[in-house]
Amino acid sequence: MAEFTLELNDDQKQVKEWLHGFAADVIRPAAAEWDEREETPWPVIQEAAKIGIYSLDFYAQQFFDPTGLGIPMVMEELFWGDAGIGLSIVGTGLAAVGVLANGTEEQIGTWIPQMYGDADDVKVAAFCSSEPDAGSDVASMRTRAVYDEAKDEWVLNGTKTWATNGGIANVHVVVAVVDPDIGSKGHASFIVPPNTPGLSQGQKFKKHGIRASHTAEVVLEDVRVPGHCLLGGKEKLDERLARARERAKAGGERVKNAAMATFEASRPAVGAMAVGTARAAYEVALDYAKTRSQFGRPIIDNQGIAFQLADMRTRVDAARLLVWRASWMATTGKPFTSAEGSMSKLYASEAARDVTAQAIQILGGNGYTREYPVERMHRDAAIYTIFEGTSEIQRLVIARTLSGMPIR
Repeated sequence: MAEFTLELNDDQKQVKEWLHGFAADVIRPAAAEWDEREETPWPVIQEAAKIGIYSLDFYAQQFFDPTGLGIPMVMEELFWGDAGIGLSIVGTGLAAVGVLANGTEEQIGTWIPQMYGDADDVKVAAFCSSEPDAGSDVASMRTRAVYDEAKDEWVLNGTKTWATNGGIANVHVVVAVVDPDIGSKGHASFIVPPNTPGLSQGQKFKKHGIRASHTAEVVLEDVRVPGHCLLGGKEKLDERLARARERAKAGGERVKNAAMATFEASRPAVGAMAVGTARAAYEVALDYAKTRSQFGRPIIDNQGIAFQLADMRTRVDAARLLVWRASWMATTGKPFTSAEGSMSKLYASEAARDVTAQAIQILGGNGYTREYPVERMHRDAAIYTIFEGTSEIQRLVIARTLSGMPIR
């Protein structure tokens, strides 16, 4: 077991510097353009693929970093560059995590490479869980998957929403209801292979922030997928459903569902994204405060500005430490007995929201214009308190974990 340390090793430092260089030289110069265009930045993704940042091998290497700090380090640096482009580069990872969390070794080896493609023909993947009437309330999910035993196929019907890369993905991972009588315990995840009939893109959303990342509805109309596209396999599903039915009758312990397993694994990574955005805004504000003069002196000489910057830096560093702790715990097999994963996502997301707002305040009127990046960073930061579990849901998870009570 790797020992915990707050200092990156030499290999991690090299990767961090490499990522930072890509974020500074490639992502940042393109950020404003793709934010305005509100389109997937395919040229930037391809550049990332060419040098190995957008690849299965790179993310697998970081995922299996024994310290747990590989993934949060990647997220922080890319999102320091720009959140919208950063999400376009790493958005496939949520679908990949869905397969890693629920799939067999054969499924992992078959489908995850197809999610990324290669440097000459990059692909993206989508994880489809939320629905128009089922966001945080996963028990209200309506998308159904019905097994056709004669053909060994699953038939999927429903509409998913807020899907990153939804409709443009090469591979979609879809969470659907297979047994509606046991609520969220009756969910399963399915691979929808490329060009499967019946899957189409619905509405593409025009968003407040992260506008370089494609977000859309995914419509499923009699989508037939082979039996081997059920993540984990039917035997494992049948066993899990049988246990859930017995526990439901007895009022027994809670059983995790497919979507929650994915979100639990990804929450510290989302926290790391927020840290990157917050750090970027803090650095812009710090540089501005050092060079902007009013009344004959730099504005950082004023306590009102200096104290804001002190608070901003403290919150960025505190958020990073919570993210690193949760990531280290997850990698070393330590249970989240106090919902440490949710803690990291909650604190980092709210820190990003507040730090980017303070950055605008320090820049004054300039901060409110698109000539300076903090305006975009503040719009981008708003999503962190919403997606993959709102701040309210994170607090509920933490409170239930601490109390052991079904707080409602």
